Amino acid sequence: MTRRKSEVPGEGDNVEGAAPKVIDIEAVRRLADANGVSTQFWDWYGARRDVSARSLLRVLEALGVPVDEESTEAQIEAALIDTEDEHWRGTLPDCLVVREGDPQEFPVHVPHGDWVKVEVELEDGASVALDQVDRWVPPRVVDGAKVGRATFRVPGWLPLGWHALRATCQGDRIVRAPLAVVPRRLDPPVLREDRRRWGVAAQVYSVRSSGSWGIGDAMDLSDLAAVCAEQGADFLLINPMHAASPVPPMENSPYLPVTRRWTDPIYIRPEAIDEYAGLGEAERGRIAALRERSRLDAGGSGFIDRGRAWGAKREALELLFAARRSVHREAELRAFVRAGGQELTDFARWCALVERTGAIEAVAPREDAGGQGVADCDLCPRAAFWAWCQWIVGLQIGSVQETARRTGMEIGLMADLAVGVHRSGSETWAEPMMFALGMTVGAPPDMYSQQGQNWSQPPWSPRALARSGYRPLREMIRATLAHAGAVRIDHIMGLFRLWWIPEGEPASHGTYVRFDHEAMVGVLLLEAQRAGALVVGEDLGTVEPWVRDYLADRGILGTSILWFEKDSAGWPLRPQGYRRSALATVTTHDLPPTAGYLEGVQTKLRDELGLLVDDVDTVREADRVERDRMLALLRDEGLLEGDRDEAEEAVTDSDERAIVEALHRHIAATSSQLVGAALVDAVGDKRPQNLPGTDREYPNWCVPLCDGDGNEVGVEGVASSERAAALFEILRETVR
Repeated sequence: MTRRKSEVPGEGDNVEGAAPKVIDIEAVRRLADANGVSTQFWDWYGARRDVSARSLLRVLEALGVPVDEESTEAQIEAALIDTEDEHWRGTLPDCLVVREGDPQEFPVHVPHGDWVKVEVELEDGASVALDQVDRWVPPRVVDGAKVGRATFRVPGWLPLGWHALRATCQGDRIVRAPLAVVPRRLDPPVLREDRRRWGVAAQVYSVRSSGSWGIGDAMDLSDLAAVCAEQGADFLLINPMHAASPVPPMENSPYLPVTRRWTDPIYIRPEAIDEYAGLGEAERGRIAALRERSRLDAGGSGFIDRGRAWGAKREALELLFAARRSVHREAELRAFVRAGGQELTDFARWCALVERTGAIEAVAPREDAGGQGVADCDLCPRAAFWAWCQWIVGLQIGSVQETARRTGMEIGLMADLAVGVHRSGSETWAEPMMFALGMTVGAPPDMYSQQGQNWSQPPWSPRALARSGYRPLREMIRATLAHAGAVRIDHIMGLFRLWWIPEGEPASHGTYVRFDHEAMVGVLLLEAQRAGALVVGEDLGTVEPWVRDYLADRGILGTSILWFEKDSAGWPLRPQGYRRSALATVTTHDLPPTAGYLEGVQTKLRDELGLLVDDVDTVREADRVERDRMLALLRDEGLLEGDRDEAEEAVTDSDERAIVEALHRHIAATSSQLVGAALVDAVGDKRPQNLPGTDREYPNWCVPLCDGDGNEVGVEGVASSERAAALFEILRETVR
């Protein structure tokens, strides 16, 4: 394999254009370490790579540290002192997150010699005085004045919840800070029994029906949930349903939303809105015509066209928004808007501004947006329309969860939480201070993406999160679990550290930035426990060895994908080798359906699109070895007929289904607490939903659910599919 010089591991500092003025790299590294910025990482060869001074300084600047690429050595040293001083400037910590049952000490800073007393204001309104601990810490001169440090202790018996620290300082100055008492371990009722559970994973937009508007919607999802529940499934894992741009061009990836707090109204079924029943014949006829327009495949591609579907659906929603609502429906809408508060107001305003400007990138920064009418946008009909859309889509998705539970699912919907948001989305517009602007999130180079990955999403600032009491995180989790019994956290390692890339630089010139994982995970557990939900973390890829153990100790299930579970020699794991604390599946949305994977469609497509780095014959041979080893294991386990020593030929259509079913018998025989089957495998689909490493080269997230011959399978087809029923029976009879 040929590599450019900059890719050779262990070649010293990454070369990134002009070097900064700083020449004392060790001082820069000390400053980075003090601010949670990694100064080195390990590449896919196992070699240590040092992060350049230029990258470190740009990341530090994005964190709010007073340095930049032009900083001198004296300024770096001053920034080191300032970093330490920062811990002494606040009277109380920005936010204190403690585990239930664990006493915890924390510092309180006041002018040297002043007295201070601290109490906890509990959620229920009661107050608890805290004891000061005898810990002598010398005073420190900060900003020209002596500051003293007192130490207090939070007792271990405080109840779970969001409380507040209240410090009364000399001179009757009062300071407050959030205090979260979080579970030591998530213990959802559904996992307390010995019985394991299985479910189905589906891409909602891809599963259409005779009543769809060109894209799968809430009513299709409700029908699909009922079909799976009747087969014995306890959960239905779905793609993220976060909001996308309110106007074309529509972002196809559900993993690049404009916000994770609100839902995409493209999933609304207009005819299921209560006010539809009160429309006149002419209005109903117009809506019917719009639905037909949404289903028209002008190009004959068969792919999902979000722009066409949303354009027609939005016109229908305009008609229904204007329809007269009953007194109780109007009252419910007003209550929803009040409960949504400033976050809903901001999102509705932003949507109205996007309509006015025509593109999300054209919306001016919030502080400059007065000329665009943002000041009175909460009174304008357009903002009211977008708030109404959120009310409607929330009601319809909520009804899906109710259907899932009523028809037999113990968990119901398992929501998927994307790792970030669009850089020009509503969240970055409403609260830019929460993000490290000038940075994007991605991944360092590895054997699959040798230039690294850039996901084009700005990261949250760990400091801003703490100062806010982790409000964006907790609100996001609450919203995600409002209509779900579980949540899958995409790239859960992002709660521990994220790969930050300075804008304009290649992904290989980034570095890891650490987050307060104890606080982040604690907030997640508190909100999940209050919702009675379980949490699955997508912990695939590069994971620090201790992270999986930490997550398991906190009651968060991991993710096991059959094709990735191998021993040190590269052979597939036997069922007894799988983790118990995990969701185990044969495939995932970033791999082709299993029938396609067995045929090597992932290599065929990457070769056709010029995405392979290695020789195609080498990759095909690796595919063959992987497949043959898996088939040999299946035969050895008695799950597949045939001689385990015979040479494997290409997988034919006649044996493809038998292999897919055997693979699911294998995964069902593990001890994993949750087992999942992809809907694409249940119907024999072969085309990938997503081909990582592509953007426009492949129709990612636009492929409808089809059978092995490329014929679309709607919800009605899933319900009557003998193949799907057979696969579901395997799981129902094996997962116990």
